[in-house]
Amino acid sequence: MDQDKLRTLKLLEAVDSSDPPTQRELARDLNISLGLVNAFMKRLAKTGYFKITTIPKNRAKYLLTPQGALEKSRLTYEYIRYSVGFYREIREMLVTLFGRLEQEGVERITLYGCGEVAELAHLFLQDTSIRLTGVFDDKYEGQKFFGHMVKSYEQLGNDGYEYVLLTQTEDIQSHFDRLVSIGVAAERILHLRDHSE
Repeated sequence: MDQDKLRTLKLLEAVDSSDPPTQRELARDLNISLGLVNAFMKRLAKTGYFKITTIPKNRAKYLLTPQGALEKSRLTYEYIRYSVGFYREIREMLVTLFGRLEQEGVERITLYGCGEVAELAHLFLQDTSIRLTGVFDDKYEGQKFFGHMVKSYEQLGNDGYEYVLLTQTEDIQSHFDRLVSIGVAAERILHLRDHSE
């Protein structure tokens, strides 16, 4: 599911909620600019997915139309299909990778990134003898990830890992280069796409 469709779904869900967020809150939640949220909202209104009414204090209220409700249902179904496919693909890659690492005698691994892939990696590591030694992600530094304190990537050098599993899903090469720049050996950095024979 592409970013445009995902943003459309999130905006339609927000409009349909009992306590809709402000455009500023939507921008923060979607990690896009306020101007882009505004442009999306205007485009979706023009498409007929919702109507805009003005309420006191110069605020706009959005009302989902039947066409908007239908599009929201269609995108929700597409998102569920995408999510199930994503889960299956990642599961196969992780099981294959962890099986190979176990055969090689690997005992310790570190995760770089705290997203959905990292959560699945943590889940499937439970079925192996490989121990998770740390989790690194600047965005979530200081938070807990399944009992592990998330640290900044600069602290990776002190972790005692055998491999670093790159669980970021975007800008893979720049994350790889960043790890190499702080002294992580390139051959010790794993990424699912490169290790899913």
